[in-house]
Amino acid sequence: MAAPAGRCLWRVLAPRRGWVLPGLDQRLAAAPDVVSAAPPARLYAAAAKTTKRGSQKTKQEETKKKPVTKRRPLMSKPVDDVYLTWYYERPSYDVEVAVGMLKKFQELDFTNPKQYVYINVFLDMALQKKKKVDPFGSIVLLPYRFTDETNKVLVFTENEQEAEIARENGAAVVGGVELIKWILEDEIQVDFYVAVPAIIPKLIPLRNKLRQKYPSTRRNSLGHDIPKMLQLFREGLEYTVEDERVIKTRIARLDMPTEQIVANLKAVIHDICTFKPSAYGPLVQKLVIRSSSSERLLLNLDGLLPQVEKVEEEEEKNAEDDEEKHVQEPVST
Repeated sequence: MAAPAGRCLWRVLAPRRGWVLPGLDQRLAAAPDVVSAAPPARLYAAAAKTTKRGSQKTKQEETKKKPVTKRRPLMSKPVDDVYLTWYYERPSYDVEVAVGMLKKFQELDFTNPKQYVYINVFLDMALQKKKKVDPFGSIVLLPYRFTDETNKVLVFTENEQEAEIARENGAAVVGGVELIKWILEDEIQVDFYVAVPAIIPKLIPLRNKLRQKYPSTRRNSLGHDIPKMLQLFREGLEYTVEDERVIKTRIARLDMPTEQIVANLKAVIHDICTFKPSAYGPLVQKLVIRSSSSERLLLNLDGLLPQVEKVEEEEEKNAEDDEEKHVQEPVST
């Protein structure tokens, strides 16, 4: 009885002869055809390259055929107060008009009337033969002060009378060679350094330490007039060239009279223009003015840049004409 039972169990568990998964025979039969139909790998790669080259040529031809869209020329002035800014040229204003607009903006926005007025000066640093003006810095004494802040100035002198004059005119530190060690060790830190010519040979160890602030006649920090130097560096406005062509500085307060703001702006612009010879063209390319809470206004440069005097050129031409006449007179006789 055991044998027949085991035989029946084997028949139930064993797979039936000829039984397969549905659809498997069709897939196995189609597999050889698919493999045989596949092209060689090298031919497939070559065909891909040709199509890429062809597509590049077609793209180039399409770009050539496309018409070049010309940018619409900008219009000069808008008709009303609401307009798209990119359709019009940026307006420029006379400095008096621009300052008046800044004052009006402050009244309409209810902002602080004693906020500062700033200018951004964009420079043309190019010279002839691929040369350019090196980035510079300077300090200028404005005709109208707009802040009570003063700079700390150190005066180098070994003369007791000069030292007393320096103290009376507001010098923060006065001394001689004994100050060199303290400056090198950063125990003395001031904003500017001035000196008299007699002591300048002894200050050579400070040249690398002070760098641009080392006393020199070019920066008006070396001389005999101690009160004048102290006034310039204690009360003056310092500015430097940033990003190789831009000067950003404040020039006044908005609550000052318009005439004083304009006078301060012209003083800064005239000082900037001294760093490039007029023969190479104007140094200032663009000038923008703003207040702490207003938009930027582009200024008209007419009347702001220093006028190049043509008197010397006319005199030279007249001298050349006289020489030619003197040379031609003997020949004619």
